[in-house]
Amino acid sequence: MDQYVTGATIKRLREKQNMTQADLAAKLNVSDKAVSKWETGRGYPDITFLEPLAKVLGISIIELLSGNDIVNTNKGSNINKTNLYVCPICGNIISSTGEALVSCCGITLPALEAEKADEAHMIQVEESDGEYYVTVDHEMSKTHYISFLAFMGDDCLKMVKMYPEWNCQARFQVRGRGRLYAFCNHHGLYYTDVRPMRKTPVRKVGEMPV
Repeated sequence: MDQYVTGATIKRLREKQNMTQADLAAKLNVSDKAVSKWETGRGYPDITFLEPLAKVLGISIIELLSGNDIVNTNKGSNINKTNLYVCPICGNIISSTGEALVSCCGITLPALEAEKADEAHMIQVEESDGEYYVTVDHEMSKTHYISFLAFMGDDCLKMVKMYPEWNCQARFQVRGRGRLYAFCNHHGLYYTDVRPMRKTPVRKVGEMPV
């Protein structure tokens, strides 16, 4: 554990809950002097208090330790608000449909910021038989590679994991307009927007075009 709850965090969250030091102490079955020591930096709550303290303050243990309380306003879980996270230690890929505090391998992960695909990370797309065929002409060595390809539409997120020495290609079902992502383990997340090809309506023989 590389960080611990601070007194300033406890005080801020306590006041946010409209509690006095005595109120918090009573809920945790400790003295108000103990809470005062925590908040003024003259002592730390024992590790066994972290879970009940977080519960009383209305946040997760990770939020308590980081000092950031996250309020997810995305109650409808809108897929278009999905955030992606990648752990730099183990490569774990995590998604959240809204604001979240995400931790892996003992570190807090920032949401990835996608950049428009550049020449070195060009995402090529062909549409055929109801699918997007996606390729990225990119090095796929053991140290530098595309880690995953993903498609995010209005109602879905589909991800295909890539591995070193594989061909970087994937197929995604066409589900209306959306955004394609490619994650480079050296340079980060890139995207390109896609929309289905407009189909030419079939006309009967002798029918005048509209």
